[in-house]
Amino acid sequence: MLLDWIIRNWIEICGAATGLLYLWFSIKQHLFTWPVGLVTSLFYISVFFSSKFYADMGLQVYYVFISIYGWWNWLHGSASGNELHVSRTDLSLWVRLFMINIVLFAFISWILVRFTDSPVPFWDAFTTALSIVATWMLARKKVEHWILWIVVDSVSLVLYFIKGLYPTTLLFLVYTLLAITGFISWNKELNERRWISETI
Repeated sequence: MLLDWIIRNWIEICGAATGLLYLWFSIKQHLFTWPVGLVTSLFYISVFFSSKFYADMGLQVYYVFISIYGWWNWLHGSASGNELHVSRTDLSLWVRLFMINIVLFAFISWILVRFTDSPVPFWDAFTTALSIVATWMLARKKVEHWILWIVVDSVSLVLYFIKGLYPTTLLFLVYTLLAITGFISWNKELNERRWISETI
């Protein structure tokens, strides 16, 4: 019985496993964040298509490309062209990101309502739009991206549980807890770097 379930759900199980690894690397700011994230996205393109989470499926396609951008950016994204460090999001950037999120939400909602049979089009659009913004912030090493992930992961785990995607539900429960850990960890590093720069 268990073996049959594993065989039927092996793609989702592999996606959940690589997803956990991706988040662990992300907290540690390790470059493996991006290639592992790319592999995770490939698994979940299949999972979300079969589950009719079309916006989430499209999001995984976006993740494939943002993984390449994030990989390069963490290596060369600073003003001097060197390794990127954690930073805070200033008010002007928050305003721009908020407006982008609103536009993305409206556009994705319209597509899902008009062209798909998604059972939860607005929630799907909400988590997808916010995830696009959060992943870009991760690629830029903005510490507050963890706050967005806490919101996205909390909402997503409820949606996936309702849909019966239990390995993915468990994954997003762990994601929520690890996002809190990531926020604390990145904030600690940011404060330590600031303290060092002020004492030199």
